[in-house]
Amino acid sequence: MAGRTAKLREMNPSELEVQQQELAEQIFRLRFQLSTGQAEGLRKLREAKRDLARIKTLLREAELRKA
Repeated sequence: MAGRTAKLREMNPSELEVQQQELAEQIFRLRFQLSTGQAEGLRKLREAKRDLARIKTLLREAELRKA
């Protein structure tokens, strides 16, 4: 977990925003898969949601540093 956060902290805000969009799309696809009965994506969905939360936190930190 610490490794993921460290990698994300090295990214600039524009890269984080791109990653945020990709994760949002991935979460949408995984939720769709779960609704059709494919339970394989449950772990991936949880990880993607956590990664999205990490990215949003880092973007908010950067926003507050500028202000």
